[in-house]
Amino acid sequence: MSDQRAFRNFAEFYPYYLEEHQNVICRRLHFAGSLLVLLVGIGAILSGNVLWLLALPVIGYGFAWIGHFQFEKNRPATFKHPLYSLMGDWVMFRDMLIGRIRF
Repeated sequence: MSDQRAFRNFAEFYPYYLEEHQNVICRRLHFAGSLLVLLVGIGAILSGNVLWLLALPVIGYGFAWIGHFQFEKNRPATFKHPLYSLMGDWVMFRDMLIGRIRF
């Protein structure tokens, strides 16, 4: 499936998103990045040091992009579908937490 495809909604996009995350190490890196984003975000708010919020995109995308370029060997969906990709990150994170997706 090409990442040039137009998706009408997130429900159409998510199966494609999962196809782009078949490598377990890539999924683990996504999970680690998402978890760190949550922890650093909460820490920044609780500490009052909101400058840490600037690090969130670097943390989240850094882990994910290493997973794609080094292990999955594909281009992150973020480049063509940024909003759906961000939504997919959090839905996949939830699906891994509840055991729907192995990681």
